[in-house]
Amino acid sequence: MRNIPTITRNLLIINVLVFLITVLVGGTTYQGGTDYTLNSQFGLYFFLAPNFHVYQLVSYMFMHGGWDHLFFNMFALWMFGCVVERVWGAKKFLFYYISCGIGAGLFQEMAQFADYMGLFGQATVNLGTTVGASGAIYAILLAFGMIFPEERIFIFPLPVPIKAKWFVIIYAAIELFSALSTTGDGVAHLAHLGGMVFGFFMIRYWQKHPTSGYSKSQGEQFFDNLRSAWEKRSKKSADSGRRSSSGYTTTSTDQRADWDYNARRRDEQAEIDRILDKIRKSGYDSLTSEEKRKLFEQSKK
Repeated sequence: MRNIPTITRNLLIINVLVFLITVLVGGTTYQGGTDYTLNSQFGLYFFLAPNFHVYQLVSYMFMHGGWDHLFFNMFALWMFGCVVERVWGAKKFLFYYISCGIGAGLFQEMAQFADYMGLFGQATVNLGTTVGASGAIYAILLAFGMIFPEERIFIFPLPVPIKAKWFVIIYAAIELFSALSTTGDGVAHLAHLGGMVFGFFMIRYWQKHPTSGYSKSQGEQFFDNLRSAWEKRSKKSADSGRRSSSGYTTTSTDQRADWDYNARRRDEQAEIDRILDKIRKSGYDSLTSEEKRKLFEQSKK
């Protein structure tokens, strides 16, 4: 947990703790599952229902319907949220997560309103609630795909890696098809799509206005830390080389290997410095796919 960025780690902890409390409080058990009492209070109701409260647009994303629901959402948050938060910084990542979660809830409200208008009645208005962080999680998937579109990732059960941009497109298509399906499966597919839609327009706005809302220093903190790590490693390598030449006997082959290694590290350091300078001058989106790949690989070390 130490290597997980602050906001991602706290979101994981909060979601797990809230679900444990939900299980302890209990609810009504039926064949196939449990209607948890807290979900009935903090889940998102249709806005015309008497049980609707504005706070539910935030509280619903911290509630979950079961262990499997919680596990898959938290696994995706850990897998993609760590990288996105390191690139953007804590404040920007948290703002994006909460905003997209609210946006997903608003999409679900619009979907329920359309259904309500088609029914011309209020008999089913107050029957169901929407719970889960899936809308915000899908927005994180989208952010990862837009930041690292060419990065290849393994997705079970596919036997080969797939580019992040295609992974996001496939998931969006599945959700759209499921939302348009006539057979309801109890999943808020439009909320998932809503999170992605809100996320897409937010990222596009930030790309066009890189200095609005959050200064570039918020996102550049990741790259500053990256530079510091490289400088520390380079210094340790240089010190190790000096100790070897002054205190130990080495063969010419070993010395040549050390020189080659230090030369490679200096070249890598110079390349990272160049990329970071480019970000400061023109922003992250000015990087080529190859430059983004190098930063992504370094972020995992």
